[in-house]
Formats: sequence, C-alpha cells, structure tokens
Amino acid sequence: MTIDRRLPEWFKVKMPTGPNHSKLKNLIKAEGLHTVCEEAHCPNIGECWEKETATFMILGDVCTRACTYCAVTTGRPVGLDLEEPQRLAKTVETLNLKYAVITSVNRDDLADGGAYIFAQCIKQIKKRVPACKVEVLTPDFQGDWKSLKLVTDENPETFNHNIESVRRIFPRVRAKGDYNLSLSLLDRVKDFMPNGVTKSGMMVGLGETKTEIVETMEDLLKNRCDLLTIGQYLRPSKKHTPISKWYTPQEFEDLKKIGQDMGFKHVASGPLVRSSYHADEQHSAASTELPIGI
Repeated sequence: MTIDRRLPEWFKVKMPTGPNHSKLKNLIKAEGLHTVCEEAHCPNIGECWEKETATFMILGDVCTRACTYCAVTTGRPVGLDLEEPQRLAKTVETLNLKYAVITSVNRDDLADGGAYIFAQCIKQIKKRVPACKVEVLTPDFQGDWKSLKLVTDENPETFNHNIESVRRIFPRVRAKGDYNLSLSLLDRVKDFMPNGVTKSGMMVGLGETKTEIVETMEDLLKNRCDLLTIGQYLRPSKKHTPISKWYTPQEFEDLKKIGQDMGFKHVASGPLVRSSYHADEQHSAASTELPIGI
C-alpha cells in the first residue's frame, strides 16, 4: 500500500539559511568532510546547522550496502582517509562544540568495518576538545566484537546503533543487515561500557503495526538500550521503499509515552525526529538518571 507523497501540514520546516548554516557548510567543505545531514537529506538541517551542530559522516560518502530507505550513495568505496580523524577534531574545535555526533557509511570492504577510524575520531576529539561529549552511530561491524571493542575502548558518551524497523519489515529494507545482530550489538556494548549510554532509533511508515513497534521497543529494552528515537520515514526517491502511512503528531506522542512507561530513560518521538536530533539533550536526560557515583 502506498499513499499520497505530498507532505502533511505538520512537516513544514524552515529553509536552511542563515550565517551559521553558511559558516558550517563552508567549513565542512574546506576540510573535505561529509555530514549525514546533507547525504541523507535530513529535514532538520536548517535548525541544527543554525545552532552549529551537525552529525559528521566519516569513512567517505559511498556505502557498501543498499538499504531501500536510505538516500546515501551505494557502491564500492575507494581507499581510506587516515587523516580524517584529525581534520574532524579540528572542525569540532573550531566550532567549539560541546557535543559531537559521528556516524558513517557501511564499509564492509574493510576488515574492521571502519572501527579504527571511529576510534581515532573519538580519541582526537577528546584530545583537542576535552570538554566535548561524543556520540557515535555505528554500523553493525558484521558482528565482529573485536572491531566493536576498538570503538568502545575510547569511551564515547553515547553509543548509538539504529534498529531502523520492526522484525517483520527489517529484511525487506535492510537486506544485508540482521535484526538479531543489531540487538546483540547494543547488548554487547553494555558489556564493554557498563556505565555508557546506549541508544537506538527506528522509522515508522514502512508498513509496520503499532503492536510491532511496541514489540521492537521490548526487544531493545531486553538488550539494555537506554535511549530511543522514533521518526517518520520519508521516501528519498521513487526507487526507494514507498511510505505506507503518515503518522500524526499525536500518534508520535502516544508512542513516546508508551516507550517512557516501558522503561526507556528518554524517548524522542516526532515526525521530524532523526537519530541525532537534539542528541545532547537525550544524553543529558539519560545521565541524570544514572545512579549516584557513576
């Protein structure tokens, strides 16, 4: 089932303009960096960039997987930029960021899935900007826990890995991924980082039912996930998976309440919510609930 592709009234957002937006765009271009804000056509780019916050996308802009909801280019990546962590840290320092989010394309062509570059990005940021908190949003590293540990050993404040969809829909939209593997990764992060904050996100509007959304929440909680984001799937082009439903703001509020009542430390749920939307506020909410002494 497909629906009218026209955006509902509640999706109106400001065009990305303003001095800070231009400053960040020019800086990122000058340093040869990429952002998921641009690559994934994020609707919040205007708001976030005006606040001088961005989600940096490392390891290039070509992904080895072809998820049917994603706008990022699929293909065979070429090479590895070993100087990227230093340039990223320099940009974070120039922007005087207090919270930096780092994600990547999938690099299944690399033995460690890109874990070394993730680890170096965290290390270099903390070296140059000690007060800056770091959130990583990683791929699944194909279940290689040694690669995962390379990243967790650098102690990012938040470790995010998106489940993206419910169990039934997952194989259709993430053919090269595995629902159970994604859950296991989040659980393993808690083994490596007992005091760390874990996070996941999912899209709605891919054909799932409310019961399946709740079941996914239960699966995440069973695997010690602290934070959750829920947002509306937006179809990047006609070749991508069609939208099955436009969820209303009230439906998102209902899902938020369900998640909070179930035990998540924080749930960000809304039409325009994405994985890194107000990420610093989510981390703060989780941190205030940690036991005294942690």
